[in-house]
Amino acid sequence: MPVHAAEACAPMDAQSVAQLFDQWNVALRSGDPDQVVALYSNDALLLPTLSSEPRTSPAGIRDYFAGFLAGAPQGQIESRTIQLGCNEAMAAGTYRFRFADGHTAHARYTFVYVFSDGRWQIQHHHSSLMPSA
Repeated sequence: MPVHAAEACAPMDAQSVAQLFDQWNVALRSGDPDQVVALYSNDALLLPTLSSEPRTSPAGIRDYFAGFLAGAPQGQIESRTIQLGCNEAMAAGTYRFRFADGHTAHARYTFVYVFSDGRWQIQHHHSSLMPSA
């Protein structure tokens, strides 16, 4: 995303990026898909873990999370790489979800965050199940 000369870069560091995941994970634990959707930009792209359908609107993202949250998932980062830019940040790695029924899902993820409208938002989120060994 290009930055115009008049725009300043919002402060961001690796710990703050990690806290954005924690904020997302707290929203998951709420069980409320609207709390999760509120963390995404209006033009976000979600390529979800447990669906082959790309979600390209707040309504589509909400639809996915309404089903996903029914399993009461709790996410935990297993590995993470963070890259910082001007008004954008990326975190990628692996995470694990534990569901209320005891099963787990191990996945790879990428979150791209952008600073827009005065706050950090998820612009792109890709999550895919780990390949079989």
